Amino acid sequence: MINFKHLTIVLGHYGCGKTNLSLNIALDLASRGKSVTIADLDVVNPYFRTGDYKELLQEKGIKVVAPVFVSTNLDNPSLPASMDTIFENSDDYVVVDVGGDDVGAYALGRYSKKINAHPDKDIFYVVNKFRSLTSTPSECAEILYEIESAARVKATAVVNNSHLQHLTTTEDILSSVDFAKETAKILNLPLAFTTAKPEVFSELNLDSLYRVKQIVKPPF
Repeated sequence: MINFKHLTIVLGHYGCGKTNLSLNIALDLASRGKSVTIADLDVVNPYFRTGDYKELLQEKGIKVVAPVFVSTNLDNPSLPASMDTIFENSDDYVVVDVGGDDVGAYALGRYSKKINAHPDKDIFYVVNKFRSLTSTPSECAEILYEIESAARVKATAVVNNSHLQHLTTTEDILSSVDFAKETAKILNLPLAFTTAKPEVFSELNLDSLYRVKQIVKPPF
């Protein structure tokens, strides 16, 4: 079982699977009896927004803080005032889904002082070997440097979320582990865990493996 901290921020390249991972973490924490808030900071991509899954999350007792006009195709939603309070230290567990790359990370930068002062946080840099522009560890490293500069926060760990959606095989995940480890080495960060869908989870014999369901569906 992965032990998550009270503040978990999920950031990375477009299409790496940030939103799906954020949803899984929030639902997992709720299943453990934790009080959970999930915050959607993706003001860039109108298709993959955590707030679009508000009904599912609320059914599990998860509080949702999302941009105004989420669940629409408007490309410039605004952040609600309630976003300011989620970064304050509390007994709640908070999961933050950040928009892709440096463009999406600028929204996070508004809260950098509160985030950097938080005593119990993880800032996960999610990598997916099978996405364009992140097919090598050095490419992954360059993108994180851009994200950190925009967000004014530093990642604390790498998460290997390499996948090909429903086509992902055991071999795909196994082939991505060294890639993720090399990325983490370049960045001088630990590799927190590798994700795997339930269908192949039991077939893998890896340290720090985290089961994730495919909740987010492709828009087309």
